[in-house]
Amino acid sequence: MDYQPQPDRYTNGMIYRRCGNSGIQLPVISLGFWHNFGHIDSYTTQLEMVKYAFDHGICHFDLANNYGPPAGSAEANFGRMMKQCFAAHRDEMFITSKAGHDMWPGPYGGNSSRKNLMASIDQSLQRMGLDYVDLFYSHRYDGVTPIDETMQALVDIVRQGKALYIGLSKYPIDKLLYALNYLHSAGVPCLAYQDRYNMFDRHVEEHHLQLCASKGIGVVAFSPLAQGILTGKYLHGIPADSRAARPEGYLKTTDVTPEKIARVARLKAIADQRGQTLSQLALAWVLRQSEVSTVIVGARNLDQLKDNLHATTALSLTDTETEMIEEILK
Repeated sequence: MDYQPQPDRYTNGMIYRRCGNSGIQLPVISLGFWHNFGHIDSYTTQLEMVKYAFDHGICHFDLANNYGPPAGSAEANFGRMMKQCFAAHRDEMFITSKAGHDMWPGPYGGNSSRKNLMASIDQSLQRMGLDYVDLFYSHRYDGVTPIDETMQALVDIVRQGKALYIGLSKYPIDKLLYALNYLHSAGVPCLAYQDRYNMFDRHVEEHHLQLCASKGIGVVAFSPLAQGILTGKYLHGIPADSRAARPEGYLKTTDVTPEKIARVARLKAIADQRGQTLSQLALAWVLRQSEVSTVIVGARNLDQLKDNLHATTALSLTDTETEMIEEILK
């Protein structure tokens, strides 16, 4: 039977925020393909999650050329889903991809040269079966390529019709400011800035949030649950099926420190008092910042996605709760 999305998908609980000074509105919770969408994962589970996400107002799907594993397989699986279920709904979807990390051998297989970015956008569109992506990110500042070269490649990608908007990810504040000014002068302003932001990684609070607000740029937060640490799953050790236990993941067992787990236990007590799961509290905490347009979640199964989505029912934090959390995180 052909997939028919829920008719109430935009009125059944999702909240939308404008992405900076633009006409784009993003769901406050978006679905990311960094983990759990590669060829080593169950395609049936992947498709089940994407259908559920779309049925509940998630229209923003975040990918990158190197997502997998293996690299490229997340985009390939998404392309399969588009062809199988979502082709008729392409204009409802805000699809993003990125390039800048290692993808193929040799000096042009990574970093942010014009050669890499031009090859990468073409490869990504081919894997996903798309004519264009809605937004294409420079995935990182590589410390090697002149910023002018990277930014002009992004400008040309938009002018060639391969992306509608441009975004930047994981740029040091001085490099970000330079890049933003270049893009603005070229008439292709940056729409979104993506970086890691969660209770245990708050570096964007120092400068990035303020800069993005002043420039009319939406902030897209990834790893809002600290790759699962802020779900509470590690309170009693490292489960065999967890991200930290998987050899191909970025979260290592050494990242799950006793100090973090002690804080997680205290944070869970606050979540319990609010009638929420710890995951829902952690998402609400990131979204308390008006500069944040959306948080990207990377659910492993449908139950996790459902839990994350339920955060939209209680996003506000009282002053007392905020102070209690701040005391724990100090």
